[in-house]
Amino acid sequence: MKGRMPLLLAVVCWLLASFPVNALIVGAEQPAAYLTLLEGKQVGLVVNQTSQVRDQHLVDYLLSQHVSIKSVFAPEHGFRGKAGAGETISDGTDKKTGLPIRSLYGKTKKPTPEMLTGIDLLIFDIQDVGTRFYTYISTLHYVMEAAAEQGIEVLVLDRPNPNGRYVDGPVLDPEFQSFVGMHPIPLLHGMTVGELALMIRGENWINQAHTLSLTVVPVFQYRKTDNYSLPVPPSPNLPNDQAITLYPSLCLFEATEISVGRGTPWPFQVVGHPDIALGEFTFTPVSMPESAPNPKHKDTPLRGLDLTDSHIKGLDLSLLVSAITTFNDANETLIDRPRFFDLLSGTDVLRNQLEQGLSSEAIRAGWQPELEKYKTRRQPYLLYPLH
Repeated sequence: MKGRMPLLLAVVCWLLASFPVNALIVGAEQPAAYLTLLEGKQVGLVVNQTSQVRDQHLVDYLLSQHVSIKSVFAPEHGFRGKAGAGETISDGTDKKTGLPIRSLYGKTKKPTPEMLTGIDLLIFDIQDVGTRFYTYISTLHYVMEAAAEQGIEVLVLDRPNPNGRYVDGPVLDPEFQSFVGMHPIPLLHGMTVGELALMIRGENWINQAHTLSLTVVPVFQYRKTDNYSLPVPPSPNLPNDQAITLYPSLCLFEATEISVGRGTPWPFQVVGHPDIALGEFTFTPVSMPESAPNPKHKDTPLRGLDLTDSHIKGLDLSLLVSAITTFNDANETLIDRPRFFDLLSGTDVLRNQLEQGLSSEAIRAGWQPELEKYKTRRQPYLLYPLH
């Protein structure tokens, strides 16, 4: 690889020159910061469809740079991002490159020693959306832990958090730890994947954390208040900026009788129910093989709200408070999967407060002391300006 350094420098110069002045540059698009770390290494990649170097997948880019890739590890939704939420991901072979694909979403969520045999370094490059229950950061946790246990280096190529300006919601109670909530962080944690990786190691949230060799390539010229439009949808049901913005506020409805638009052109941009009208907008979920094979209330007309032009941002409880009031007035139960609701919330306190009829203002006030403690705890791991 050393013989190609003049070419590498030329590529770097071309990349930097091709970006607009003051444009942010994600970790994967800074080859000078990491290619030398891969020299002579057998590399494993934890990637999906968002792992892009401009218009090229990271896998293809690294192969073009003669990096020795041993295998690819696929998170929820798969390597190419075409599997629906909750669908088991199977091992296989990438048709384009012939590389073996190892599933980290199914029976095996943590790489086994056998999966890691012969690997010297793991690269994690996946776009996150800044919510605790989005499972890519749970995969990050298990990848880091497995690497620490096997003496394997970890390289995180960082990307912006599109909800990075918000820190809100209940901090997870360890009694409610699950794959949709691994860490004692708020529902909206305000960190990038790179920052969170540093915190996972620094707070000893994984076995043998102190032994892990971790490198993070930060995003160049990024602030948490920057608006960042994702160039590639991070998962099949977050197809655009509006869905990503509404996701923190609507995901808790997944544990209720209310549809959030899976199986429609507007996932996480509409809400509705077949019997209890939440509004006048009508829509009918249908099976969509690559995003919602069996959506809630499939083939049933629903009445609700069109939020495609909504200005809701951060974590907004008003829809949830309004819905539970409407259901109570109809003598119906909104939260039909209480355990799942608590796992998404990271606590059973929120559900109890909602069922007791507390206002969103009263609920939010109860979060503040723990949020302030969290902000202090995360401070040493922040890589980017807050304003």
